[in-house]
Amino acid sequence: MTRRGVTVSTAVGIVILVFALGLFRISRALCFQLIGTPICHVDTREKLVALTFDDGPTPDGVSYILSTLKPYDAHATFFLIGQEMVRHPGEVRRLLAAGQEVGNHSYSHKRMWGLFPGDYVEEIRRTDGLLRDEGARPDLFRPPFGKKLTGLPIAVEQTGYRMVTWDVTDPEDAHDSRRYADRVLDKVKPGSIILIHAMYRSRGVARGALPLILAGLRDRGYRAVSVSELLHHRAPGMASGSVGG
Repeated sequence: MTRRGVTVSTAVGIVILVFALGLFRISRALCFQLIGTPICHVDTREKLVALTFDDGPTPDGVSYILSTLKPYDAHATFFLIGQEMVRHPGEVRRLLAAGQEVGNHSYSHKRMWGLFPGDYVEEIRRTDGLLRDEGARPDLFRPPFGKKLTGLPIAVEQTGYRMVTWDVTDPEDAHDSRRYADRVLDKVKPGSIILIHAMYRSRGVARGALPLILAGLRDRGYRAVSVSELLHHRAPGMASGSVGG
């Protein structure tokens, strides 16, 4: 191959690499997507935050989280996986009976990019059917691993859902519950959407941090609510796109 041919091939490779890296960054962006606007934060003047829990449901996880929320009169949104609902029937009804909100977290919990268009819709609709069979009327969807490009946002809109991400999440470097809770509380502001992974027994640090987070929120004058309730308290005059600010 000539030097010119090598140069052109190298340039094309660099362009493809930059494009791929750009798509990867977009897929991970919590407050931006190519089509539509994800809800990662709600503009409000009130000291409210939305608690959200991903994955499950598992009987043990539901029991632990509900018993921890109750003394604080706290409410949350649980984004649930369809396959887990099949394994553990009745857990959605337990959450609803406790006054909690449930949302759609796909059926298989795959990374939802690179799929065929129909696959996105099927992932959402299968779990939607399971949620509705348990008495829920869901309209909030959280992408597995927070991954999304164009196909998933289109499918979310087509199925009547709204995309919900977060602005505060599990601190990856927190290896004890106190540090975990402090890192979360340091990032909280009015309108934050907090993601906590506490559904499985392997998440012992997060589970231990949950009562510390709830106590810290209370001491700071915050009230923990579901995503839908937080949206009802959006500041007057804020456009719908501002929720993901």
